[in-house]
Amino acid sequence: MTRRILCPTDFSKNAQNAIKYAVELFKNETCDFYILNTYQAEAYTMELAIARDLEELQKKSNNGLGIILEWLSADDNSKNHKFRMVSECGNLLDTMKTIIAKQDIDLVVMGTKGATNSRIEIFGSQTVLAMEKIRNCPVLAIPAKTLFKEIKEIVFPTDYRTTFKRSEFQSLVDIAKIANSAISVLYVDTNDEDLDRDQITNKHLLQDYFEELDYSFHTFKNKDVQAAINAFIQSRGSDMVAFINRKHSFLGMILSRPMVKNLNYYNNIPVLSLHDLAR
Repeated sequence: MTRRILCPTDFSKNAQNAIKYAVELFKNETCDFYILNTYQAEAYTMELAIARDLEELQKKSNNGLGIILEWLSADDNSKNHKFRMVSECGNLLDTMKTIIAKQDIDLVVMGTKGATNSRIEIFGSQTVLAMEKIRNCPVLAIPAKTLFKEIKEIVFPTDYRTTFKRSEFQSLVDIAKIANSAISVLYVDTNDEDLDRDQITNKHLLQDYFEELDYSFHTFKNKDVQAAINAFIQSRGSDMVAFINRKHSFLGMILSRPMVKNLNYYNNIPVLSLHDLAR
């Protein structure tokens, strides 16, 4: 089966690093990579200048994508990959949604900061929007200084409060199998109470979904969920963290703008935002 992976780029070093991470992660897999660059003329540009501006922007976009294609074609890790360069005029998020639907994209991989050097300390604004708004495709966010290395452990934090579906975990399971990674399920106990019946049922669902993998369950007692997740990851030197993206889930809470700035350890490891693909 050929995987279809979308990698947006603004030609920054961070975007290039994310593409490189994806190519190395899937180097032994047959993949079609869609390398996307979008451009827009400024809204205040005079009508007569818009055509000139768009022509120049399109030229720069195509030239930049050409350089990336040349670089990727020479990469020894890309022997199993095909690369499709996509230059589009329009809003990045809307264009990504269109390509995801049209090309049946399996995974989005993008850097956490763009060329604009967003004031959001860890996640660039476009990446946060993608993780919040793209509902039909997982998003893997690669921090600016994170180079690909062996993925020994992926942390999956949960409160066991929501019912899991197998479809939500497909990308996590795929990455764990490809990288031969262990999955550590982390429950943060904020009330010092035993799991109730529903939580135990959901925990058993995870056991079923991860049965072919190396997985383990962990409990961390702490009133501060974010601090507990960070402490767990840092103490173990984990290589990736994955969340289910629901409005009232860990991810929804963590990706709220004030929270993002507090997740200091996340600037070192990739974050996989999972979604229920059946919805």
